[in-house]
Amino acid sequence: MKYTKNILGTMLLTAVVTASCVDDKPLAFEVEKPASIAGMEYLNDYDVLKSYVSSSANPDFKLGIALAASDYIAGGQVTQLANSNFVEMTAGNAMKYASCVNDAGEMNFDAVENFVTAAKAGGLTIYGHTLAWHSQQRPKYLNSLIKDKEMDIDPDEKLDIEDYVIDYSTSGYDFWNEVNAEVSETASIGKNEAEGCLEINNSVAASQNYYIQYHVADNLPTETGKEYKLKMMIKGSAEGKLSVGVGPWSGRAEGSFMFDTEWKEYELPFKAVANGGHVMAQSGTFVGTIQIKYVKITHSETPAVEVEQEVTFKTYQDGPFPFYPMGCEPPIIDGCIHFVPDGEWRQFFILPGGENKLEEGNYVMYLDIKSDKDASNVVLAMQNGWGEEHQKFEVPVPIKAGDQIIKLSFSNVDGGDYDVILKPQTADATLDIKSVQVCKVVKMNSIPLTPQEKKEVLTAAMNNWIEGMMKATDGYVTTWDVVNEAISGGGDDGEGFYTLQSASNVSADDAKNNFYWQDYLGNEDYVRIVVAAARKYYAENGGTAPLKLFINDYNLESDWDNNKKVKSLVHWIKKWEADNVTKIDGIGTQMHVSCYANEVTQKSKEEHVVKMFEILAESGKLVKISELDMGYVDENGNNVKTENMTEAQHKAMAEYYKFIVKKYFEIIPAPQQYGITQWCITDAPSDSGWRGGEPVGLWDSNYNRKHTYAGFADGLAGK
Repeated sequence: MKYTKNILGTMLLTAVVTASCVDDKPLAFEVEKPASIAGMEYLNDYDVLKSYVSSSANPDFKLGIALAASDYIAGGQVTQLANSNFVEMTAGNAMKYASCVNDAGEMNFDAVENFVTAAKAGGLTIYGHTLAWHSQQRPKYLNSLIKDKEMDIDPDEKLDIEDYVIDYSTSGYDFWNEVNAEVSETASIGKNEAEGCLEINNSVAASQNYYIQYHVADNLPTETGKEYKLKMMIKGSAEGKLSVGVGPWSGRAEGSFMFDTEWKEYELPFKAVANGGHVMAQSGTFVGTIQIKYVKITHSETPAVEVEQEVTFKTYQDGPFPFYPMGCEPPIIDGCIHFVPDGEWRQFFILPGGENKLEEGNYVMYLDIKSDKDASNVVLAMQNGWGEEHQKFEVPVPIKAGDQIIKLSFSNVDGGDYDVILKPQTADATLDIKSVQVCKVVKMNSIPLTPQEKKEVLTAAMNNWIEGMMKATDGYVTTWDVVNEAISGGGDDGEGFYTLQSASNVSADDAKNNFYWQDYLGNEDYVRIVVAAARKYYAENGGTAPLKLFINDYNLESDWDNNKKVKSLVHWIKKWEADNVTKIDGIGTQMHVSCYANEVTQKSKEEHVVKMFEILAESGKLVKISELDMGYVDENGNNVKTENMTEAQHKAMAEYYKFIVKKYFEIIPAPQQYGITQWCITDAPSDSGWRGGEPVGLWDSNYNRKHTYAGFADGLAGK
């Protein structure tokens, strides 16, 4: 480890490992040490960590370490350190859902089985982490299980599709009408607001039916030669006949309705003899009142299985190339990206990802392009980000000479912000790209699953996953985080406690990237289903020792809410066990803590660590510190990186480790003491995804013991 004062940087060199013990690596020689390095020599006097656990006072206590399963299987320094210092291991990721299940739902437990084999050889037990969680799942696969189900379509069945509707219960009446002078004193046409309909009154019969005529619809979308239906809801004060014509003045399809005194929908099939027009009615010879509720124009067609819904439509404004240049910047001329080949390999953006946010699904893209000649080898790429881990499509673009709209298809899009890049490559053609249209392909013959159907299919998926894991571990793993991080840390469940995690109370990105089983299985049944599956499949796959199931969560030592999260967890465990069937054996507390330079802050943190242990002790459950690691926060509230740590800061961290471990043994009754797992063996590399560059280990990056090793050991020894 490199310190910024007192400890010289040469301590990192393997030639001076006499300064602090590298476990299981005896020294071949010594060198003269500066006094500052000699200040670390006391660490050589410490034994391995597990030697400080009293087997007589704590016969069931397990001292654990978290590590990468692959590192332990490799049989190197990590393996030696784990075997020397600990009795139990937790795999950081290898036993999580996303590590064993792919996006197609296929399970592979090879890494788990190899880890179990290596643990048996090393004489260490494994703490299973984790059976159920919302993070590190496979949302693509799990969401596919609960997607809308498709209905069978009868190809001979036709549905009426509405092309035009005017409903007089909500619309006014301002169309053309005409009353001949012969009946001008006895006839009227207008809206009956009280009845919500068009009303035609006539007290004296005219000599000609067309002496009272009126439009009841206008601006029709009908097209010449196509088949339609005119539908009208009509009621009369007596039986009668209403003559109708559909179309413009230049040509109409004609017919009539025989109505009576009840509201009824009447239908007239017709073929349009001209485009557009109106619906005209005539009723001059009828005496009484005619009421019309609505007018519709429909056409019949087989139900569409798929439709294309526009998501993005991009056009361009004249000027310089508007996107990030990729070695090619064609200008915008006459509203088109104008690409002129120069013999070199070329590509350029035609649609940036920030303007093309896609959901999961299938898509088609339409390119409006003009080319001065046929062009082969042109490719279009659509990709969500850059690098191997991002989804990318490449499809050929069949460009012919002249104006054209080219349709391209993209299936199984994961979702995200998709850049679209045209790659003429070395094609010898001048291209003008006028627009890009992206449409989602949506199935119309589908209906959502019911909540019960979703619960059933996901319960089966959960059972399948747990059965697979129990088969892979073959009864060797007897203790599990059965459910991880269930409590949200916010909201109110109606009883004054926090709600559970849910897609409804997290960010949009979290809702998309995670999978919240409890949203479908139910807040109470979620845990009950997982516990029942764990016990069933453990017993069926070689499990003979008592199975211990823990609920694991973080921020249980929180001082900002006076330990409300641990109180909420205990409350929820009582609810889950209220069925008198579900049994939860223990509580795991993730203590990803920090040591604070500010004395007031540090005192508050320590007080609430004590309160947490008191609450956990009172629960009567087994208690495990499941993920203990520590960083350092300076007086300004900044996390201090390992390279900037002082010896005094390291020693302060050692004291906090000792405090936490001692308080665990002092407050948690011996029968409830399951164990403590150190989450980080060594300090985190700067590029680590977990507390990158921070002094989180008991050993430094060269596996030299740190002051925190002594603090941890002293806590175990009760010093």
